[in-house]
Amino acid sequence: MTFVFFKITFMKLLEGKVAIITGASRGIGSGIAKVFAENGANVAFTYSSSVESATALENELSGLGIKAKGYKSNAADFNEAQKLIDDVMAEFGTIDVLINNAGITKDNLLMRMSEEDFDKVIEINLKSVFNMTKAVQKVMLKNRKGSIVNMSSVVGVKGNAGQANYAASKAGMIGFTKSIALELGSRNIRCNAIAPGFIETEMTAKLNEDVVQGWRDSIPLKRGGTPEDVANACLFFASDMSAYVSGQVLNVCGGMLT
Repeated sequence: MTFVFFKITFMKLLEGKVAIITGASRGIGSGIAKVFAENGANVAFTYSSSVESATALENELSGLGIKAKGYKSNAADFNEAQKLIDDVMAEFGTIDVLINNAGITKDNLLMRMSEEDFDKVIEINLKSVFNMTKAVQKVMLKNRKGSIVNMSSVVGVKGNAGQANYAASKAGMIGFTKSIALELGSRNIRCNAIAPGFIETEMTAKLNEDVVQGWRDSIPLKRGGTPEDVANACLFFASDMSAYVSGQVLNVCGGMLT
């Protein structure tokens, strides 16, 4: 009796693609980096301060059999964003996907919000998207393909008391996304946004448990989201599964917004 064995190999969704993810040393960004690596993408990511976390992530991603490299870079700085794209091109050879994920909060009621707190949130959350998109577009235009995903928020869709600065930055990101989709669509470059709801990360773990449970109870699916929930939405937009989707906002919020 002769046995014949067939080796079946499944093509991973991002096999051979190069992705840049900003703000990836923890939380949602780290989750995106891991899901992308598991799906075959080579990953370049940025971090702001934690070298230890970045090195650990780089090692974890490399262990999945892909190429990974962390860059200490501030996407809110126009020149640093340009240098990052140049450095990634030199190291990886191309760029197929950009995930604009870097962001901060400085929450306060408007009457107590300082000008500095407003400006800083707009700079980190919104100007960084302009900087990175402008820097990467020349690569994608040359390649005549690319996918850009901007990490907005349900707060940018519906607003939230005490977060006027954050809501403005995330709503601005949606307007930017739709404009870039119209501007670059003829060159086969897609641009979409994701609006996460209440996502449980290291940051939310510091909150009072009763507060967190209150959030969970208010969500139709009765749980907070995970970084992987958001990462899977990013995977869809980054891959060819969404080849005919551009200029859209996907709420990943457990039914919080309907």
